[in-house]
Amino acid sequence: MPELTSAVSAVHSVLPPLGAQAERLVALGVHETARLSAADLRAFAAAAETTVPADGALLAVRPDLAPASALAPLLRRDGKAGFVVVDMPDVDDFGPIGTVSLPDAPLYLLTGLDRGDRMANWSPDEALPALTAEDRTPLLLTEGIHWVLQRPEVLERNHCFMTIGSRLRKPTGALDARTPALWISNGTGRDGRERRDAPKVGWCWAGNRHTWLGFASATGRHP
Repeated sequence: MPELTSAVSAVHSVLPPLGAQAERLVALGVHETARLSAADLRAFAAAAETTVPADGALLAVRPDLAPASALAPLLRRDGKAGFVVVDMPDVDDFGPIGTVSLPDAPLYLLTGLDRGDRMANWSPDEALPALTAEDRTPLLLTEGIHWVLQRPEVLERNHCFMTIGSRLRKPTGALDARTPALWISNGTGRDGRERRDAPKVGWCWAGNRHTWLGFASATGRHP
């Protein structure tokens, strides 16, 4: 396993106030996808505003209410819309791994976000136990999308991230070897040249390493 001490410094992005995040989700129509009212979203943000830590928190909607397939097209970079790779038609079947516990509520907060640059060139199989040992929780794919919706600059070339809190379980009970990630399309292959520079939801093998992918994580989830 790569040495932790040689890893790149983590990147933390200052988050907007929860009220502003709520307005962003309302403007994008996320509340309608989740069958929530705009008033409910705003009320949750207002009530939670007094409890967030100094470095802020991310407002997220449960993935069963706002799935990745609905959120990804809302992403924007250089005027290009986000998309899911064509060989991931089952993207919404990727659910939380066993170590991830979601609050029993439609809306919740994530604190202590970290893009995980220091783990670049680690494999998902190497990164997960290291994050667990640090008492950090890997982000779900939908949580990673929520982060980029609020802070598009979190996704940058050569510094993108995996969201290994989401995995697909086969009928046999074994985990599918694919691990979801968010990065920027080069417009090659089946992406199409028109999608160059667009935000992209894709996947990598659990045992592979990539120098340009960190491992996004948080310190906790809160109802």
